[in-house]
Amino acid sequence: MLKFIKHNMETIIGIDAYPIIALLIFFFFFVGLAIWVFTYKKETVREISRLPLEDDEQKNEQNHIKE
Repeated sequence: MLKFIKHNMETIIGIDAYPIIALLIFFFFFVGLAIWVFTYKKETVREISRLPLEDDEQKNEQNHIKE
């Protein structure tokens, strides 16, 4: 099975550039993502991390008010 695929890939002209292009795309994507994560404001991360807890606290307060 691999022989058939390998033979077909060898006959396509210019296919050797695609793995290099794919590697560069993924590399720059992950480097950009790492830069974005490390430069993100810590205050914003804390606010976002509290959102699920605040929602539960608001529901609990509403339930206590109704009772």
